[in-house]
Amino acid sequence: MTCIIGAELAGVSLADAARDDALFAEIRALLLKHRVLFLRDQDITRADHVAFARRFGKLEDHPIADSDPDHPGLVRIYKDLNSPPEHYENAYHCDATFREAPPMGCVLRCLESPAVGGDTIWVNMVEAHRRLPESVQHQIAGLRARHSIEASFGAAMPMEKRHALRERFPDPEHPVVRTHPETGEKILFVNAFTTHFVNFHTPEHVRCGQDFAPGASQLLNYLISQAQIPEYQVRFRWKKNSVAIWDNRCTQHYAVQDYWPGVRKMERATIVGDRPS
Repeated sequence: MTCIIGAELAGVSLADAARDDALFAEIRALLLKHRVLFLRDQDITRADHVAFARRFGKLEDHPIADSDPDHPGLVRIYKDLNSPPEHYENAYHCDATFREAPPMGCVLRCLESPAVGGDTIWVNMVEAHRRLPESVQHQIAGLRARHSIEASFGAAMPMEKRHALRERFPDPEHPVVRTHPETGEKILFVNAFTTHFVNFHTPEHVRCGQDFAPGASQLLNYLISQAQIPEYQVRFRWKKNSVAIWDNRCTQHYAVQDYWPGVRKMERATIVGDRPS
C-alpha cells in the first residue's frame, strides 16, 4: 500500500485461513513484514472471524465496549445517529495499552460502511522511532511511562465509576521504547493513553525544576505527535466485508469520524498480547 506500511491480500478467504496451517503461516509472516494487512470481500461468519483471530492466540473483551453475546472477544463498534458523542477512536492510539499486557493484534471487519468517509489510518511506529534524531533516541532509551484507562475512557464517568475502573485496571508502566518480541525491532511506544514519564526526573535529564516541568511533558507531547507524520502512515477506505489485520505492538491507528450522518458498523477480534519489554 505504501513503501512504509500496509499490504492488500487478494484471492484469500479468512475462513479458509482459519483451517489451513500453511495459509495462516503465510499471512502471519506477511503481517510481521507489512504490519497491517487488508482484505476485501470477506463474506464470512462471526464464527469464522473469531476462529481466524484465535489462530494468533486467545481473545479478550474490551472493558467498556460491548461484545457479541455469542462470540466472546468479538467487540461491536457500531456508530449510528443514536450513538453517544465520544472521541476515543479519532485519536492516534495503540489499543489497550492501559493493560499490563496490551493486545498482540486485532482483526477488524466492516459490516456496514458510510457512503462517504469513515477511513482508518495506521502508523508504523518502528519507522517513527528509527527516524527520530539520535540525541532523542538516546534520551528516551531507558524511559518508562504510565498509561491510563481512567484518564481516557473513564474521564467522562462520575468519580465513583472512574475510580472503580482504575481499581480494575491500575495504570501500568511500559517502556517508552519497546522491543518487538518476534522481530527484535525498536518501537516508539507512547500514544493517546500515555499520561506521563515515571523516571524522567534524574540528574541526567534535569538541571532544575524547569527541565522537569514542562520539560518532560514537552518531550512526551513531541513523541506522541510522531504518529501524525503522513510518511509513516497508510489510509484505508472501508467497504462492506473489508477486513484489516494489524500488529498492535508496532502500529498505532486513527478512525476518522468524518461520516455523520452515515452509519459505520465494525466488529473487532482482539488478540491477547504479552508485557512490553
